[in-house]
Amino acid sequence: MQQLPLGVGLHDRAVFDSFLPGSNREALAALRGIGAAGEPAIYLHGVGGSGKSHLLQALCATQAGAAYFPLRELGRLGPGVLEGSASLPLLASDDLDAVAADADWERALFALYNERRGRGAHFVVAAAVPASSLAVALPDLRSRLSALTHYALRPLDESQQREALQMRARARGLDLPEETLVFLQRHFARDMARLCALLDQLDTASLAEQRRLTVPFIREVLERQA
Repeated sequence: MQQLPLGVGLHDRAVFDSFLPGSNREALAALRGIGAAGEPAIYLHGVGGSGKSHLLQALCATQAGAAYFPLRELGRLGPGVLEGSASLPLLASDDLDAVAADADWERALFALYNERRGRGAHFVVAAAVPASSLAVALPDLRSRLSALTHYALRPLDESQQREALQMRARARGLDLPEETLVFLQRHFARDMARLCALLDQLDTASLAEQRRLTVPFIREVLERQA
């Protein structure tokens, strides 16, 4: 796991090879090409669980000196957390909507945008909505963000979710029966962030008790935690 400033780390499984693109192949290709002949700056948007954070962290994992800033977590610390980031070769700012409409953050992000563009440094931002729908009060910041190349991320459908979970399970050496996947989808929120977190939780219990991830075992684990 790559450790980044302020105690923020990259998830060790958030890499490009573990991302099932589904309908998001164009966005995946654009991020793989950033810093080469591709776009110097990219704006990702999509609902929760569509893969924004996974892709940003995967991008940072491929480039030395890259920094991942989850603004939903860091926003409470104030825009001072951005100090020194203008000189980094690549900056990935997640959950931009979490600090939109905050005047101090907007001014800091606008200054950072201008400095990074002046240096020719690459950056990617992600939010739930396109820049045109973002609650940004500073007109110049809105126009800069709107000018970025946008990629809309779409959540995986049910069959793609099962494929992605199987891929994640295999990477961890887990046997995940089809009936278990169907059970998880039927009984829990069908977004990948929630399902992946649940799989991680069940994996820990499976390793501790040396049991397979069957439906009865999952019920036992969840009942104990209720």
